[in-house]
Amino acid sequence: MKQAAKSMLTDPQFPEHKPTRSHVSVQVLGLAHGLTTAGTDPFKRGLFRLMTKGWGTEWKYTTTLSPTLPCAQRTCLMTFRWKKMSEMNILITGAGGFIGQALAASLVQEAKATTITLTDVVEPAAPDSARPTLRCVQGDLTSQDLCDSLLTKDLTHVFLLHGIMSGAAEADLELGIKVNLDATRRVLDTLRIVSPGVRVIFTSTTAVYGPPPSPGLPLTEANAPCPGSSYGAQKLISETLLNDYSRRGLLDGRVVRLPTVLVRPGKATGAASSFASGIFREPLNGQKSILPVSKDLSLWICSPRTIVKNLLQARDIPKEAYQGGSRVVNLPGVTVSINEMLEALKAIGGQEALDLVEEKRDTLTEKIVESWPAKYDTLKAKQLGFTEDGTLEQTLKDYIEDYGTTQT
Repeated sequence: MKQAAKSMLTDPQFPEHKPTRSHVSVQVLGLAHGLTTAGTDPFKRGLFRLMTKGWGTEWKYTTTLSPTLPCAQRTCLMTFRWKKMSEMNILITGAGGFIGQALAASLVQEAKATTITLTDVVEPAAPDSARPTLRCVQGDLTSQDLCDSLLTKDLTHVFLLHGIMSGAAEADLELGIKVNLDATRRVLDTLRIVSPGVRVIFTSTTAVYGPPPSPGLPLTEANAPCPGSSYGAQKLISETLLNDYSRRGLLDGRVVRLPTVLVRPGKATGAASSFASGIFREPLNGQKSILPVSKDLSLWICSPRTIVKNLLQARDIPKEAYQGGSRVVNLPGVTVSINEMLEALKAIGGQEALDLVEEKRDTLTEKIVESWPAKYDTLKAKQLGFTEDGTLEQTLKDYIEDYGTTQT
Protein backbone atom coordinates (compact mmCIF):
# COMPACT_ATOMS: atom_id res chain seq x y z
CA MET A 1 0.00 0.00 0.00
CA LYS A 2 2.70 2.48 0.95
CA GLN A 3 4.67 1.68 -2.22
CA ALA A 4 1.55 2.11 -4.35
CA ALA A 5 0.86 5.50 -2.84
CA LYS A 6 4.49 6.55 -3.30
CA SER A 7 4.36 5.56 -6.98
CA MET A 8 1.32 7.76 -7.47
CA LEU A 9 3.12 10.66 -5.85
CA THR A 10 5.77 10.48 -8.59
CA ASP A 11 3.38 9.69 -11.46
CA PRO A 12 4.81 11.15 -14.71
CA GLN A 13 1.35 12.56 -15.51
CA PHE A 14 2.23 15.28 -13.00
CA PRO A 15 5.86 16.20 -13.77
CA GLU A 16 5.47 19.76 -12.57
CA HIS A 17 4.67 18.51 -9.08
CA LYS A 18 7.30 15.84 -8.55
CA PRO A 19 7.65 15.72 -4.78
CA THR A 20 10.62 14.80 -2.67
CA ARG A 21 10.52 12.95 0.60
CA SER A 22 11.37 16.09 2.55
CA HIS A 23 8.61 18.19 1.00
CA VAL A 24 5.51 16.02 0.81
CA SER A 25 2.78 14.69 3.03
CA VAL A 26 -0.68 13.43 2.24
CA GLN A 27 -3.83 15.22 3.22
CA VAL A 28 -6.47 12.53 3.54
CA LEU A 29 -9.88 13.47 2.11
CA GLY A 30 -9.16 17.17 2.61
CA LEU A 31 -8.34 16.94 6.34
CA ALA A 32 -4.85 17.85 7.40
CA HIS A 33 -4.47 14.75 9.56
CA GLY A 34 -7.13 12.45 8.13
CA LEU A 35 -7.27 10.36 11.28
CA THR A 36 -10.88 11.31 11.94
CA THR A 37 -11.96 9.77 8.61
CA ALA A 38 -9.56 6.83 8.42
CA GLY A 39 -11.49 4.46 10.69
CA THR A 40 -10.90 0.82 9.85
CA ASP A 41 -10.52 1.37 6.09
CA PRO A 42 -7.11 -0.16 5.18
CA PHE A 43 -6.56 2.19 2.25
CA LYS A 44 -7.18 5.35 4.27
CA ARG A 45 -5.11 4.00 7.15
CA GLY A 46 -2.29 3.28 4.67
CA LEU A 47 -2.34 6.87 3.45
CA PHE A 48 -2.43 8.15 7.03
CA ARG A 49 0.64 6.07 7.90
CA LEU A 50 2.39 7.44 4.83
CA MET A 51 1.49 11.00 5.84
CA THR A 52 2.94 10.62 9.32
CA LYS A 53 6.35 9.32 8.21
CA GLY A 54 7.92 12.76 8.16
CA TRP A 55 7.18 13.79 4.61
CA GLY A 56 7.05 17.44 5.61
CA THR A 57 5.16 20.18 3.79
CA GLU A 58 1.54 19.34 2.97
CA TRP A 59 0.17 18.62 -0.49
CA LYS A 60 -3.55 18.52 -1.24
CA TYR A 61 -5.42 16.19 -3.56
CA THR A 62 -9.00 15.52 -4.60
CA THR A 63 -10.27 12.09 -5.53
CA THR A 64 -13.40 10.15 -6.37
CA LEU A 65 -13.72 6.68 -4.81
CA SER A 66 -16.21 3.88 -5.15
CA PRO A 67 -16.54 2.39 -1.64
CA THR A 68 -17.65 -0.95 -3.03
CA LEU A 69 -14.39 -1.61 -4.88
CA PRO A 70 -11.58 -3.69 -3.38
CA CYS A 71 -8.71 -1.68 -2.00
CA ALA A 72 -6.29 -2.48 -4.86
CA GLN A 73 -8.81 -1.47 -7.55
CA ARG A 74 -9.63 1.73 -5.72
CA THR A 75 -5.92 2.54 -5.77
CA CYS A 76 -5.81 2.13 -9.54
CA LEU A 77 -8.98 4.12 -10.18
CA MET A 78 -7.90 7.17 -8.19
CA THR A 79 -7.58 10.49 -10.00
CA PHE A 80 -5.28 12.95 -8.34
CA ARG A 81 -5.03 16.71 -8.57
CA TRP A 82 -1.94 17.96 -6.71
CA LYS A 83 -1.34 21.38 -5.35
CA LYS A 84 1.72 22.25 -3.33
CA MET A 85 0.89 24.27 -0.24
CA SER A 86 2.97 27.35 0.58
CA GLU A 87 6.04 27.00 2.75
CA MET A 88 5.96 28.57 6.19
CA ASN A 89 6.57 32.30 6.62
CA ILE A 90 6.53 32.79 10.40
CA LEU A 91 6.39 35.84 12.66
CA ILE A 92 7.06 35.70 16.42
CA THR A 93 6.13 38.72 18.56
CA GLY A 94 7.68 39.06 22.00
CA ALA A 95 10.58 37.10 20.54
CA GLY A 96 13.12 38.60 22.92
CA GLY A 97 11.69 36.62 25.82
CA PHE A 98 13.15 33.24 26.63
CA ILE A 99 10.15 31.29 25.26
CA GLY A 100 10.38 33.28 22.03
CA GLN A 101 14.10 32.57 21.85
CA ALA A 102 13.62 28.86 22.53
CA LEU A 103 10.83 28.68 19.93
CA ALA A 104 12.97 30.45 17.33
CA ALA A 105 15.88 28.09 18.01
CA SER A 106 13.56 25.16 17.37
CA LEU A 107 12.03 26.66 14.23
CA VAL A 108 15.36 27.30 12.51
CA GLN A 109 15.92 23.54 12.58
CA GLU A 110 12.82 22.97 10.43
CA ALA A 111 13.24 22.97 6.66
CA LYS A 112 9.59 23.94 6.16
CA ALA A 113 10.00 27.14 8.23
CA THR A 114 11.53 28.96 5.28
CA THR A 115 11.26 32.55 6.57
CA ILE A 116 11.24 33.61 10.24
CA THR A 117 10.84 37.14 11.63
CA LEU A 118 11.48 37.90 15.30
CA THR A 119 10.24 41.15 16.81
CA ASP A 120 10.18 42.80 20.24
CA VAL A 121 10.56 46.24 21.83
CA VAL A 122 14.28 45.47 22.12
CA GLU A 123 15.77 43.81 19.04
CA PRO A 124 15.71 40.05 19.69
CA ALA A 125 18.88 38.01 19.44
CA ALA A 126 19.14 35.60 16.54
CA PRO A 127 19.54 31.89 17.40
CA ASP A 128 23.05 30.51 17.06
CA SER A 129 22.01 28.42 14.07
CA ALA A 130 20.23 31.32 12.33
CA ARG A 131 20.09 31.40 8.55
CA PRO A 132 19.84 34.25 6.01
CA THR A 133 16.04 34.01 5.87
CA LEU A 134 15.72 34.96 9.56
CA ARG A 135 15.48 38.62 10.51
CA CYS A 136 15.23 40.42 13.83
CA VAL A 137 13.17 43.62 14.08
CA GLN A 138 13.01 46.12 16.95
CA GLY A 139 9.65 47.82 17.32
CA ASP A 140 6.55 48.58 19.34
CA LEU A 141 3.38 46.77 18.29
CA THR A 142 1.26 49.64 19.58
CA SER A 143 2.47 51.44 16.43
CA GLN A 144 0.30 50.94 13.35
CA ASP A 145 3.29 51.72 11.13
CA LEU A 146 5.20 48.75 12.59
CA CYS A 147 2.18 46.49 12.20
CA ASP A 148 1.82 47.54 8.57
CA SER A 149 5.47 46.70 7.85
CA LEU A 150 5.52 43.37 9.72
CA LEU A 151 2.07 41.97 9.04
CA THR A 152 2.21 41.16 5.35
CA LYS A 153 0.00 39.03 3.13
CA ASP A 154 2.65 36.33 2.70
CA LEU A 155 2.63 35.36 6.40
CA THR A 156 1.41 31.82 7.08
CA HIS A 157 1.84 31.61 10.88
CA VAL A 158 2.00 34.22 13.64
CA PHE A 159 2.99 33.42 17.22
CA LEU A 160 1.75 36.14 19.60
CA LEU A 161 4.04 35.94 22.64
CA HIS A 162 4.30 39.62 23.53
CA GLY A 163 2.83 40.98 26.74
CA ILE A 164 3.23 42.75 30.05
CA MET A 165 3.39 40.08 32.75
CA SER A 166 0.92 39.59 35.58
CA GLY A 167 2.57 41.56 38.41
CA ALA A 168 3.54 44.45 36.14
CA ALA A 169 0.08 44.57 34.54
CA GLU A 170 -1.50 44.74 37.98
CA ALA A 171 0.84 47.53 39.06
CA ASP A 172 0.30 49.60 35.89
CA LEU A 173 -3.21 49.18 34.51
CA GLU A 174 -2.73 51.57 31.56
CA LEU A 175 0.45 49.86 30.37
CA GLY A 176 -1.18 46.44 30.65
CA ILE A 177 -4.16 47.57 28.58
CA LYS A 178 -1.91 49.20 26.00
CA VAL A 179 0.29 46.14 25.43
CA ASN A 180 -1.82 43.12 26.37
CA LEU A 181 -5.06 44.34 24.86
CA ASP A 182 -4.67 47.27 22.45
CA ALA A 183 -1.53 45.99 20.72
CA THR A 184 -2.98 42.49 20.41
CA ARG A 185 -6.19 43.83 18.88
CA ARG A 186 -4.17 46.00 16.48
CA VAL A 187 -2.26 42.91 15.32
CA LEU A 188 -5.40 40.80 14.90
CA ASP A 189 -7.30 43.54 13.07
CA THR A 190 -4.42 44.17 10.70
CA LEU A 191 -3.98 40.46 9.99
CA ARG A 192 -7.65 39.81 9.25
CA ILE A 193 -7.53 42.49 6.56
CA VAL A 194 -4.05 41.97 5.12
CA SER A 195 -3.74 38.19 5.46
CA PRO A 196 -7.20 36.70 6.06
CA GLY A 197 -7.17 33.11 7.29
CA VAL A 198 -3.58 33.26 8.54
CA ARG A 199 -2.91 30.88 11.44
CA VAL A 200 -2.43 32.76 14.72
CA ILE A 201 -1.10 31.03 17.85
CA PHE A 202 -1.91 33.15 20.90
CA THR A 203 -0.28 32.42 24.25
CA SER A 204 -2.82 33.06 26.98
CA THR A 205 -2.71 32.07 30.63
CA THR A 206 -4.53 30.07 33.26
CA ALA A 207 -4.78 33.40 35.10
CA VAL A 208 -8.01 33.92 33.11
CA TYR A 209 -9.60 31.81 35.84
CA GLY A 210 -10.21 33.23 39.26
CA PRO A 211 -10.23 31.11 42.41
CA PRO A 212 -11.77 27.71 41.59
CA PRO A 213 -15.47 27.37 42.49
CA SER A 214 -14.74 24.02 44.17
CA PRO A 215 -11.20 23.98 45.58
CA GLY A 216 -9.45 20.69 44.87
CA LEU A 217 -11.49 19.86 41.75
CA PRO A 218 -9.67 20.17 38.41
CA LEU A 219 -10.83 22.79 35.93
CA THR A 220 -11.51 22.29 32.23
CA GLU A 221 -12.07 24.65 29.32
CA ALA A 222 -15.80 24.42 30.13
CA ASN A 223 -15.35 26.29 33.42
CA ALA A 224 -16.28 29.96 33.12
CA PRO A 225 -13.26 32.27 33.54
CA CYS A 226 -13.47 35.00 36.17
CA PRO A 227 -10.02 36.62 36.30
CA GLY A 228 -8.57 37.66 39.63
CA SER A 229 -6.10 40.07 38.02
CA SER A 230 -5.99 42.68 35.26
CA TYR A 231 -3.50 40.51 33.37
CA GLY A 232 -5.96 37.62 33.31
CA ALA A 233 -8.77 39.95 32.21
CA GLN A 234 -6.71 41.40 29.35
CA LYS A 235 -5.74 37.93 28.13
CA LEU A 236 -9.36 36.74 28.32
CA ILE A 237 -10.59 39.64 26.19
CA SER A 238 -7.95 38.84 23.56
CA GLU A 239 -8.90 35.15 23.66
CA THR A 240 -12.54 36.03 23.01
CA LEU A 241 -11.69 38.29 20.09
CA LEU A 242 -9.45 35.72 18.39
CA ASN A 243 -12.05 33.00 18.95
CA ASP A 244 -14.70 35.17 17.29
CA TYR A 245 -12.46 36.06 14.34
CA SER A 246 -11.81 32.32 13.91
CA ARG A 247 -15.56 31.57 14.04
CA ARG A 248 -16.10 34.11 11.29
CA GLY A 249 -13.29 32.66 9.17
CA LEU A 250 -11.26 35.87 9.34
CA LEU A 251 -8.31 34.20 11.09
CA ASP A 252 -7.34 30.63 12.00
CA GLY A 253 -6.67 31.03 15.71
CA ARG A 254 -5.29 28.72 18.39
CA VAL A 255 -5.43 29.89 22.00
CA VAL A 256 -3.14 28.03 24.38
CA ARG A 257 -3.35 28.78 28.09
CA LEU A 258 0.13 28.33 29.52
CA PRO A 259 0.90 27.05 33.00
CA THR A 260 3.57 28.84 35.04
CA VAL A 261 6.77 28.17 33.08
CA LEU A 262 9.54 26.75 35.25
CA VAL A 263 12.49 27.41 35.22
CA ARG A 264 12.92 30.75 33.42
CA PRO A 265 16.58 31.68 32.83
CA GLY A 266 17.95 35.19 33.14
CA LYS A 267 16.70 37.97 35.38
CA ALA A 268 13.42 38.09 37.26
CA THR A 269 10.42 39.27 35.21
CA GLY A 270 7.37 41.32 36.07
CA ALA A 271 5.29 38.16 36.47
CA ALA A 272 3.77 37.52 39.89
CA SER A 273 5.00 33.94 39.50
CA SER A 274 8.58 35.07 38.86
CA PHE A 275 9.59 33.87 42.32
CA ALA A 276 8.85 30.26 41.28
CA SER A 277 11.81 30.31 38.90
CA GLY A 278 13.83 32.52 41.22
CA ILE A 279 13.87 30.04 44.10
CA PHE A 280 15.66 27.61 41.77
CA ARG A 281 17.64 29.88 39.47
CA GLU A 282 19.31 32.12 42.04
CA PRO A 283 20.25 29.47 44.65
CA LEU A 284 21.65 27.20 41.93
CA ASN A 285 23.85 30.15 40.97
CA GLY A 286 24.92 30.79 44.57
CA GLN A 287 22.62 33.80 45.06
CA LYS A 288 19.87 34.57 47.56
CA SER A 289 16.22 34.40 46.53
CA ILE A 290 13.03 35.68 48.13
CA LEU A 291 10.00 33.43 48.64
CA PRO A 292 7.01 35.83 48.88
CA VAL A 293 4.21 33.27 49.35
CA SER A 294 3.22 30.47 51.70
CA LYS A 295 4.98 27.13 51.37
CA ASP A 296 1.55 25.49 51.30
CA LEU A 297 0.54 27.23 48.07
CA SER A 298 0.43 25.07 44.93
CA LEU A 299 1.09 26.00 41.29
CA TRP A 300 0.29 24.53 37.87
CA ILE A 301 3.72 24.43 36.16
CA CYS A 302 5.35 23.26 32.95
CA SER A 303 8.91 23.09 31.64
CA PRO A 304 10.20 25.31 28.80
CA ARG A 305 10.98 22.28 26.63
CA THR A 306 7.40 21.05 26.83
CA ILE A 307 6.00 24.54 26.22
CA VAL A 308 7.95 24.86 22.97
CA LYS A 309 6.84 21.40 21.81
CA ASN A 310 3.24 22.34 22.46
CA LEU A 311 3.50 25.68 20.67
CA LEU A 312 4.66 23.79 17.60
CA GLN A 313 1.83 21.31 18.06
CA ALA A 314 -0.67 24.18 18.21
CA ARG A 315 0.71 25.44 14.92
CA ASP A 316 0.20 22.09 13.20
CA ILE A 317 -3.27 21.07 14.39
CA PRO A 318 -5.87 21.26 11.60
CA LYS A 319 -8.75 23.58 12.36
CA GLU A 320 -11.20 20.71 11.80
CA ALA A 321 -9.84 19.03 14.93
CA TYR A 322 -11.31 21.72 17.17
CA GLN A 323 -14.74 20.57 18.31
CA GLY A 324 -17.55 22.84 19.45
CA GLY A 325 -16.14 25.98 17.90
CA SER A 326 -13.76 26.96 20.70
CA ARG A 327 -10.07 27.29 19.88
CA VAL A 328 -9.07 27.50 23.57
CA VAL A 329 -6.91 24.76 25.13
CA ASN A 330 -5.47 24.49 28.65
CA LEU A 331 -1.98 23.13 28.09
CA PRO A 332 -0.77 20.16 30.14
CA GLY A 333 1.20 20.80 33.30
CA VAL A 334 2.01 19.42 36.74
CA THR A 335 0.61 20.49 40.12
CA VAL A 336 3.33 21.10 42.71
CA SER A 337 3.39 22.81 46.10
CA ILE A 338 6.06 25.28 47.15
CA ASN A 339 7.18 22.70 49.72
CA GLU A 340 7.71 20.16 46.93
CA MET A 341 9.64 22.73 44.93
CA LEU A 342 11.96 23.40 47.86
CA GLU A 343 12.49 19.67 48.36
CA ALA A 344 13.44 19.37 44.69
CA LEU A 345 15.88 22.28 45.06
CA LYS A 346 17.55 20.52 47.98
CA ALA A 347 17.76 17.26 46.03
CA ILE A 348 19.51 19.01 43.14
CA GLY A 349 21.52 21.72 44.87
CA GLY A 350 21.86 20.44 48.43
CA GLN A 351 21.18 22.16 51.74
CA GLU A 352 23.52 24.98 50.74
CA ALA A 353 21.19 25.97 47.90
CA LEU A 354 18.08 25.62 50.07
CA ASP A 355 19.56 27.92 52.73
CA LEU A 356 19.72 30.72 50.13
CA VAL A 357 15.91 30.90 49.95
CA GLU A 358 14.56 33.56 52.31
CA GLU A 359 10.88 33.61 53.27
CA LYS A 360 9.47 37.13 53.06
CA ARG A 361 5.72 37.26 52.43
CA ASP A 362 4.35 39.82 49.98
CA THR A 363 0.60 40.38 50.25
CA LEU A 364 0.03 41.57 46.67
CA THR A 365 1.98 38.73 45.07
CA GLU A 366 0.33 36.16 47.29
CA LYS A 367 -3.14 37.51 46.50
CA ILE A 368 -2.55 37.26 42.74
CA VAL A 369 -1.02 33.80 42.81
CA GLU A 370 -3.63 32.41 45.20
CA SER A 371 -6.30 33.32 42.64
CA TRP A 372 -4.81 30.90 40.11
CA PRO A 373 -6.24 27.35 40.17
CA ALA A 374 -3.57 24.66 40.48
CA LYS A 375 -5.40 21.61 39.11
CA TYR A 376 -6.65 21.02 35.56
CA ASP A 377 -8.22 18.25 33.54
CA THR A 378 -6.34 18.47 30.23
CA LEU A 379 -8.24 15.77 28.31
CA LYS A 380 -8.91 18.16 25.42
CA ALA A 381 -5.20 18.93 25.10
CA LYS A 382 -4.31 15.25 25.11
CA GLN A 383 -6.90 14.48 22.44
CA LEU A 384 -5.37 17.19 20.26
CA GLY A 385 -1.93 15.65 20.64
CA PHE A 386 -0.30 18.06 23.08
CA THR A 387 2.63 16.71 25.10
CA GLU A 388 2.38 16.07 28.84
CA ASP A 389 5.11 17.42 31.08
CA GLY A 390 7.62 15.36 33.06
CA THR A 391 8.51 15.41 36.73
CA LEU A 392 9.78 18.48 38.55
CA GLU A 393 13.13 16.78 39.10
CA GLN A 394 13.50 16.17 35.37
CA THR A 395 12.56 19.77 34.64
CA LEU A 396 15.39 20.98 36.90
CA LYS A 397 17.89 18.63 35.25
CA ASP A 398 16.79 19.89 31.82
CA TYR A 399 17.20 23.49 32.97
CA ILE A 400 20.76 22.85 34.15
CA GLU A 401 21.56 21.05 30.90
CA ASP A 402 20.11 23.86 28.75
CA TYR A 403 21.26 26.92 30.70
CA GLY A 404 23.84 25.72 33.22
CA THR A 405 24.61 27.11 36.68
CA THR A 406 27.62 28.57 38.45
CA GLN A 407 27.33 25.92 41.17
CA THR A 408 29.99 23.21 41.19
